[in-house]
Amino acid sequence: MSRIGYKLIEVPAAVTITKNGDDVTVKGPKGELTRHFDPKITFEEKDGQVRFERSSESDKALHGTMRANLESMVVGVTDGYTKTLNLVGVGYRAQLQGKKLVLAVGYSHPVEFDAPEGIEIQVPSNTEIVISGISKQVVGQFAAEIRDVRPPEPYKGKGIRYADEIVRRKEGKTGK
Repeated sequence: MSRIGYKLIEVPAAVTITKNGDDVTVKGPKGELTRHFDPKITFEEKDGQVRFERSSESDKALHGTMRANLESMVVGVTDGYTKTLNLVGVGYRAQLQGKKLVLAVGYSHPVEFDAPEGIEIQVPSNTEIVISGISKQVVGQFAAEIRDVRPPEPYKGKGIRYADEIVRRKEGKTGK
C-alpha cells in the first residue's frame, strides 16, 4: 500500500492544474511548471483537492512518486523553493557578476556558474549563497552542482555546505 500516493493534495485557489495528454501544467502566482506524468497513474481534481489512483498493484512506487511530484509543483508555483549554501574556509568567497556566480574556493582559478532558466541567485554576504526558484528539482540540482566544486572535508570542515548540513568531524592524527 502506498501511503504517500493516497494522500490528498490541497490545491490553493490561485493555482490551476491542467492535463494535456500525459503532460500536466500547474500555473500559480510565481509561474508555470510542466511535467510529463506516466499514463498508468491517473488523478482527478475535485473541490480543491487532487486524488491519485493507480491502474495495478505493481505501480506502487510510481503512484507515490507522481503524487509527490505534483505536490512539489503546487508548492513551487505558490511559495517557491530556496537553498542556502555557506562557504567555510579562509579566503573562500562568492560574488555575483550579473547572472553569473563566481566562486573563489582555493583553486588557482575562479569557478564560474551561469544561472539556469528560472533560478535566482543572491549573495547576501561573501560566504553565503541563496538559490531560489519554482522548480524543486532545478533548485536542488543547481545547489548540488555548486556544492560539488568543494564539498566539506571531515578534518577542518572547509568547503561548501548547505546551511542546515551537519558535517561530522574526524579527529586528526595524534603526534607522539
